[in-house]
Amino acid sequence: MRRSRLIAVLMAIAMMVTLFASCGSSVKKDADAGSSAPDWTAYDKLIKDIYADTDLVDREAKMHQAEDMLMETGAVIPIYYYNDLYLEKPNFSGDYSTLFGTKYFMYAKKDGKATDVMRINLASEPDHLDPALNSSVDGAALASNSFVGLYTSNANDEIVPALADGMPTVSEDGTQYTINLKKYLKWSDGSPLTANDFVYAWKRAADPNTAADYGYLFDVFAKDDNDVIKVQANGYDQIQFTLNAPCPYMMNLLAFPVYMPVPQKAIEAASDWETNPGAWTSEAGFISNGAYTLKEWKHNESMVYVKNPYFYDAANVSVDELHFMLSADDTAILAAYKAGNLDYADTVPNGEIPTLKSWPDFHVIDNLGTYYVGFNVKSKMFDGKTADEANKMRRALALLINRQYIIDTIGQTQQEAATSFIPTGMSDSHGGKFKENDDAYTYPDQASRGYYSVDVNVDKAVELLKEAGFKFDDNNMLSSETPIHINYLTNEGTGHEGVAQCLQQDFAKIGITMDISVEDWQTFLNDRKSGNFDVAREGWLADYDDPINMLEMFTSDSGNNDCQLGK
Repeated sequence: MRRSRLIAVLMAIAMMVTLFASCGSSVKKDADAGSSAPDWTAYDKLIKDIYADTDLVDREAKMHQAEDMLMETGAVIPIYYYNDLYLEKPNFSGDYSTLFGTKYFMYAKKDGKATDVMRINLASEPDHLDPALNSSVDGAALASNSFVGLYTSNANDEIVPALADGMPTVSEDGTQYTINLKKYLKWSDGSPLTANDFVYAWKRAADPNTAADYGYLFDVFAKDDNDVIKVQANGYDQIQFTLNAPCPYMMNLLAFPVYMPVPQKAIEAASDWETNPGAWTSEAGFISNGAYTLKEWKHNESMVYVKNPYFYDAANVSVDELHFMLSADDTAILAAYKAGNLDYADTVPNGEIPTLKSWPDFHVIDNLGTYYVGFNVKSKMFDGKTADEANKMRRALALLINRQYIIDTIGQTQQEAATSFIPTGMSDSHGGKFKENDDAYTYPDQASRGYYSVDVNVDKAVELLKEAGFKFDDNNMLSSETPIHINYLTNEGTGHEGVAQCLQQDFAKIGITMDISVEDWQTFLNDRKSGNFDVAREGWLADYDDPINMLEMFTSDSGNNDCQLGK
């Protein structure tokens, strides 16, 4: 993109930001004049434009514009940027976690040697074990230890060949990929795994009838006249596919669970496979192709994974069995760890963090993601409000939150306060960092590179709420004539519940009341997905290092759009 054209784009963005800062929300109303939800048509179009943009500087400018639009809705209130804490017995080594939170246990060793068993807690009962249907971090870890795709992530966060025989051959225009498979690949039942298994898996995941939350990750593909993604098998061991435009993160996608192969015969053996796509993985014993197969599953209690002798890298797998404790009770998890019944725990009681920090078992590692509060923009709490008034309500609540207090008292591992949705450290996909102010872009708040100050601003919050039609007394306390009551949804865990209680206290300072509902993990995921909430605890660990991953999840047709934007 020429600099003059870039400046024109950025001037348009700056005008939008100025309007936002000086006049409140510029979000348009839906075509339905009575709707309190923002019109999301322009956002959907912008994301599609980003997919097709071959000018990476122009593409970055558009992604900044998309983040501006998202933040302007007030539907997303970032709290802090993630890091990851866990406990692991000091005599274990070799397992690793990526920046994106996916954990790999197959190469772990005990006292420097191969071992029979590693005992782990990641979370409670998983929602999906089918890699095409999962959208949770714990599910991605389970998928990555029991399935594998063309490529995988190593301990240095590098994308390396797995089932692929080397790196892809890519056309000069960056849209045609050809990938050869390793020879003699097999499923865990010993049957051949071929290029056709990938073609089936990808078309299935991209098919709207499958209702995969991550189906939109195939939107980068070109499609044929029947609206089917262009991917084909050339014989048993070669895959070819075509993209709409060069995709700077394509290799990351090829290592992501939704791109892993799945066995057609096993899937379609389930009597209800067309209406219940994940039925084939609902019990132990299903076919997979990764380092482990699921041997035993006591629902809501435990899982036992055993080494798969047909895994392409089975010779280097150093743990024979993975035993998972399924629980979200972090007090019980810590007790099991202290008793020697766990070797790895991915959560700890919030109140124990100060003590555990002195343990050699305690680790904090980097993540690339954001912990945030999400509003259902179609919630009944906005009934009777225009889109502009609902927007001001949401942005007012964001100004009441003491992010640093949450970090100091609940997070306790030096998280960074989040003032925008896209996390610090994410690349711009052309050699720089997305959140660094430069000639290409300056954030609305230049000092913090964000949209919200870390500091609480009660006066501004009250001002916005007054503009939205709420009444206050002289002490900035909400009048009983115009009450605000929030139903806040979170999942089990002392940390999440502690954050909820902090929010409750912050909102109460101006007379807003809030109830906290705590649900088990599966119910929580599905209630958020279906929009069965008003305000909810949210978090997003990036799937790959490109800002589009933090933005495409909010398109109208995304299965990860919990905020119901455009739905």
